[in-house]
Amino acid sequence: MAQTDILLTKEPAPQTVPACQLPRKLYDVARNTGAHTSSGLATAGFRTAKYLVDEWFQNCYARYHQAFADLDQSEQQHHESQQLAAETEALAQRTQQDSTKKVGERLQDMHCWKSELQRQVEELVAETDLLLAQKQRLERTLDATAVPFSIATDNLQCRERRQHPDLVRDCVEMELLKEADLIRNIQELLKRTMMQAVNQIRMNHEHKETCEMDWSDKVEACNIDEACCRYHNQSTDLQFYPHSAKFEESASTPETWAKFTQENLYRAERERLASVNLRKLIDCILQDTSEDLRLQCDAVNLAFGRRCEELEDARHKLEHHLRKTLREIMDQEHNVAALKQAIRDKEAPLKVAQTRLYQRSHRPNVELCRDAVQFRLVSEVEELNLSLAALREKLLEAEQSLRNLEDTRMSLEKDIAVKTNSLFIDRQKCMAHRTRYPTVLQLAGYQ
Repeated sequence: MAQTDILLTKEPAPQTVPACQLPRKLYDVARNTGAHTSSGLATAGFRTAKYLVDEWFQNCYARYHQAFADLDQSEQQHHESQQLAAETEALAQRTQQDSTKKVGERLQDMHCWKSELQRQVEELVAETDLLLAQKQRLERTLDATAVPFSIATDNLQCRERRQHPDLVRDCVEMELLKEADLIRNIQELLKRTMMQAVNQIRMNHEHKETCEMDWSDKVEACNIDEACCRYHNQSTDLQFYPHSAKFEESASTPETWAKFTQENLYRAERERLASVNLRKLIDCILQDTSEDLRLQCDAVNLAFGRRCEELEDARHKLEHHLRKTLREIMDQEHNVAALKQAIRDKEAPLKVAQTRLYQRSHRPNVELCRDAVQFRLVSEVEELNLSLAALREKLLEAEQSLRNLEDTRMSLEKDIAVKTNSLFIDRQKCMAHRTRYPTVLQLAGYQ
């Protein structure tokens, strides 16, 4: 028998003369119709009479012809059998080689798709790792924004402890409120972006698992087809499977098979590109938010600096006015004391004049005269009373002015205390607390 790996390009030449149908030969058999024949009742069941010589020869000729016909038919059947065996052998070899070739082509297709799926899985794994790193940056940035928010809210609460009239809605408070709103908006944005990243990571895992399942199925199919490709006629693990030569109802077609893998690769690539775009978006968001927070922090610090300068300048001016007020109070106190002394100094002359008038009012009879002395003493008393009234009025004014100066002093001292308290809150409390503000690298999620 020929080996299975020999490919016949044409049908083998016949080894004998082509068989053909021989013509049937007709024989005229003599009948026993004479007086000495064996025809009659004896021929109905079995024969008792002897055969004739002609019958013997006829019988021999019939046997010869039958043997020749059987021999010729046997030779024809032998030739046809050899030809059919050779044809079926060549056909079996051709079909087996074609099947092996088809299995090899199928293996190449599966290896190609398997390589594409493996490459896509590796790219999805690498992209998912990069997206996980970006998600960790988002988490670190979200944690880092808690510090600026606590600083801003603490600054606002500390500045609520300012006293009147410094409890104003100044530029510092406006910038702090703006900073708090900015941080809240950034935190909401980071949370939404983190949810997008989580969903994208889940989609990446799902499509990676889909590609891995497809890849696993193709690996198993490749192993089966490689085993099938290694089978040959001398294999020892061959068996008959009569019911295997039929198509399964759930079997796919080459078109649907290729389309299934193509769709898996397309969806996986689409999710990978979406993941790449999301990473770029996250990077831009983190960069923009960190820059916005630092810019707002600088704006708040600048507003604090300007406000502290204003408070310091106002306090210096108040202290200057306080010093002037204190000097004026001291001068006014001296003035009041001088006025009081002047009033006391006028009491003795008034007593002298009034005593003189009183004594002279006791002059007897006609001696009680309105002389020049009397007129002068009366005018002296009036002048002294006017002087005392003027001095007392001036003393009242001086005392009122002194009281006003004291009130001003107290107001200035209180205002200075308020300014000192405001400076303490802004510098020692707020600005000192703001030194713990995160850096740009921390706000960008790198630390």
